[in-house]
Formats: sequence, C-alpha cells, structure tokens
Amino acid sequence: MSATTHHDKTRGRWQSPRPARPGTAPRYGLRTAWVMMASGWSANQFSALLGAYRSNLGLSESTVTGLFAVYVVGLVPGLLVGGPLADRHGRRPVALVALGVNLASSVFLMVGSTAHWLLLPGRFLTGVGAGALLAAGSAWVKELSSPPFVAEAAPAAAAKRAGLFVSAGFASGGLVASMIAQWAPHPLVTAYLPHLVLASAAGLAALPVPESRQPRPAATARPTASAAPAATGPGAPTPSTSAYGRRFLRAVVPLAPWVFAAPAIGFATLPGLVDDGLSGWQTVYAGIMTAVVPGAGLVVQPLARRLAARSRLATAAIGMLVTTVGLALAAPAAALEQPALALVSGALLGAGYGLALTYALTEVAALAPPDRLARLTAYFWTTAYIGMFTPYVIALLSGTFGMTTLLLTGAVLAVVTCVGLLWLNRDEE
Repeated sequence: MSATTHHDKTRGRWQSPRPARPGTAPRYGLRTAWVMMASGWSANQFSALLGAYRSNLGLSESTVTGLFAVYVVGLVPGLLVGGPLADRHGRRPVALVALGVNLASSVFLMVGSTAHWLLLPGRFLTGVGAGALLAAGSAWVKELSSPPFVAEAAPAAAAKRAGLFVSAGFASGGLVASMIAQWAPHPLVTAYLPHLVLASAAGLAALPVPESRQPRPAATARPTASAAPAATGPGAPTPSTSAYGRRFLRAVVPLAPWVFAAPAIGFATLPGLVDDGLSGWQTVYAGIMTAVVPGAGLVVQPLARRLAARSRLATAAIGMLVTTVGLALAAPAAALEQPALALVSGALLGAGYGLALTYALTEVAALAPPDRLARLTAYFWTTAYIGMFTPYVIALLSGTFGMTTLLLTGAVLAVVTCVGLLWLNRDEE
C-alpha cells in the first residue's frame, strides 16, 4: 500500500482524508457551507417576526423577549458540547445531526402558532442546532476548503467561508420572513417554510461529503509526561492553560463580543427607535434592517482580504473603528427618529461585524491544533454570542441614562476595545 492509502478500519477509528481530485475538490467546502447558511437563516427569521407574535398571537412584550433570549440559552450548550464532540467523533456526524435539530426547530415554531407552548422548545432547539452547527460546521467547512481536499487554498479564505455563509443566512432569513409576515396568509406558519426548504436542500448536498477530521497521531494516543500538553480528552489542558489558549485570550476574546453586539444593535435596537414614522411598515423595515446589517458584512469581505494582506491586526482595528462610527451615527438617528440615517448606521455596524468576524475566524483557524479546531471555534462563538444580550442591556439602562447617551457610550467602548486589542498584541506584528 502507498503512503497515502487510508488507514485500515480495523487498525484505526479514523481514516485520513482522501486527496481531492482536481475540479471536484472545491465543491466539498461549498456544499457543506450551505449548512452554515441554514444555521444563520434559522437564527434571524424569528427576529423579524417579533412584532407579528405580539399582534397576531397577543403575546406580551416580556414573553416575546423571553422567547428571543431562549435562543442564546440553547446556543451556549450547543456550542460547548458540539465543539468537543466534533473534535472527538468527527465534524460530519455532529454537523448533520445538528442540521436535523435545526430543521426540527422550525417545525416546532410552525406548530407553535396554534400550540403556543411549543414556541419555547422550538426556540431552544433553534439555539442548540445553530450552536452545534457553528462549532462543528465551521471546522468542517474550513478543513474541506483546505489541503488535502483543495490543492492550493489561502488559509484566510478557507477560514472565513463559514462566516460568509452564516452572514448570508442572517441577511436572507430575516428579510424573507418579514416579507412573508407582511403579505402572506398565516405568516407565523408560512414564514418558516423557506428555512425548511433550505435546511433540507443543504442536508442533501452535504450528505455525500466525507469526514475532514485528521486522524490523531499515534504519539498523542498515549502521551508521555513530556507530551502531556498535547493530550486530548477529559484530562487535557484547557485553552486558558495552553500556549494557543493564551493567544486566544489575548487576540480573540476582547473582540469577540463585538462580533454580535454591533449587528444586534443594528437589527434589534435601531428599528424600534425610529418606527414612529413607519406607520404600517414596521415589520418590513425591521426585515430590511436584518438584511442590510449582515449584508454589509458580506459586501466588506474584499476589503477585509486587502487589509489582512497588509497587517494581521488591520482587519480587527478597522472593524472596531467602523463599528465606532456606526454607533456614533445611531445616536442622532435615534434622537431625530430618522429611519434613513438608522439604515446607514446599521450598514456600518454590519460592516464592522463582517471585519471582526473575518479576523476572529482566521485567528482561530491559525491558532488551533487540528484536534482542537472545533472546540476552539465553539469557544469563540460562545464568547461572540454574549454580544447578543447588548440590546437588552441597552433597553434596561435606557430609562436611567437615555438612549443617545448609551449609544455614544458604546462608541467610546468600541474605541477602548480597539486600542486595548492593539496594545495586547503589539508584539505580534
């Protein structure tokens, strides 16, 4: 047998990835990337329907807000469990099971239009499925977009492909759901049909794609005392005690909450501050905002590539500065109740999100050992989703400090984060 032959199934649990044939290799990464789009779509379709749940079902503001937050409650265990499972058992099985959970969550939400008690487990399952997909799916897409599946691939391009498709799902899901909610019959049922189609198609496309996880070297199966830091399993060192973990804490964690804090302010806070002049069109405007914010994150990707080529930290720094400008514009948009200015602010917040996400995913892919990629990716997404609570913190504090003050304070905090990130990583350039 040649050196590139797969390990015999009876001698090892995992087989080495098969080198891809020219012309077919790139499709592996692209085909699995649609799974990530389904994850992003499911996360944002509910956001555009918050008003419809209040008006059509008579649910209280606190109930609707609670249902929105349940998504994050499910997301965190999905991330923290899905990442280690993907590192141990493979990316493919965890991602496909998570996609099934993701699809089932929309079914629960559809039935929840009549059996309201199903909305709670539906939102929880949305978070669980999306979290596991973000952890396992991101690693799967990244590895399938890299050698040996792709003969030549830029590491940054491979790392950010999952983020691009997640952003596309974020942008599309909310917009499509809002349009259906505005004009289609039975909106709280029909609004979820596009996700069922997308998730089913993504699963069929990904089903034939092979596992990408590299087999563990024999030396790490029974580590010696000198090799202990590389061990895996329950006794392995956590990211906080490893070299790559310390770098993760320094280069990724300070930025991570802003990845979703910026877009969450854009599509969850701003529409409610400017809707007095949108009589009858609040749902559509909210949907447009959910498309504009992550859509700007997609448009900015060519700029992200150019910035990364000049300096490793340039993408992060410019992303935080763009977020700062977006928050600074949000303050007068809210004070003057200007929907157009709020859209500009949302686009800038989305651009900041896109730059920050590209930087973070690229850093994680560069830092993580192969057998810890999904796990470290899960840690990043978990930290990033802390930012999703920002609109609720703003709402809680708005009665005391005023919305304009809070938005301007957010702009100052973004500048502080940018300066702190550059200082912490000043020796890395």
